[in-house]
Amino acid sequence: MFRVAAIQYCAGDNAKDTLTNIQPLIAAAASRATLVTLPECASYLAASREQLATHAEWEDDSYSQNWLADQARQLGIWLLAGSLMIRRRDDQKLVNRSLLFGPDGSLVASYDKIHMFDADVGDDKSYRESACFTAGSTPVFAMIGDVPVGLSICYDVRFPHLYRQLALGGAKLLLVPAAFTAISGKAHWHILLRARAIETGCFVVAPAQSGTHADGRQTYGHSLIISPWGEIIADAGEGDAVISADLDLAAVAKARQAIPSLTTNPEIEPTRFIT
Repeated sequence: MFRVAAIQYCAGDNAKDTLTNIQPLIAAAASRATLVTLPECASYLAASREQLATHAEWEDDSYSQNWLADQARQLGIWLLAGSLMIRRRDDQKLVNRSLLFGPDGSLVASYDKIHMFDADVGDDKSYRESACFTAGSTPVFAMIGDVPVGLSICYDVRFPHLYRQLALGGAKLLLVPAAFTAISGKAHWHILLRARAIETGCFVVAPAQSGTHADGRQTYGHSLIISPWGEIIADAGEGDAVISADLDLAAVAKARQAIPSLTTNPEIEPTRFIT
């Protein structure tokens, strides 16, 4: 069994305040899990693009990254910072970066979000992530002990080819930290995550933001842990919460043997138009 936990909360627009507020949640999760996961925008969610530009942390001098590394080391856990708003030193561009820390506090893996959230979901806000961030280009795998995992962030969940690639590369667990909007979350969150689990035969852990943030956006919550058969093992609902589960990784092989879609690659005929 592999024990995982997902932490749900409403990040403020100040990293130090947010991290101080969630420390008891991290400690509670660490008491029951080997891997503890935080949502997208783990340390803060900026009130404006202007604030984001001034608050983004340098990749080689990040208060949030250093603080979270210390938590992983002090508590002896694997810790996923769902994402931090990071400014690269080489070109000064911003990336939405997920970071995985080992129990010794070392940075084991990092992933820059590939798919930018440019959408108008009907909440009187226009989301243009590409206006602020540079998209990543490389899928990222990591080993948590002997457990192969695939990293992703939020809007990535709408692009199934990414998760198929991660599964074909060996991932048995998919991590999908998010700050899903309330409107799109109500319509799509559970469906999309269950579909990614079913398609790949992977466990899915999706820690999420929940509440009303400084920029006025409302996030959906409902952090989820899902089995390779698409069953919801745990759902955090709304508000601050910690959910956890013991994952029997043998279920991955069982699901893939039952429906071997990952090993099926039929020849597809050219499209024929019927008139």
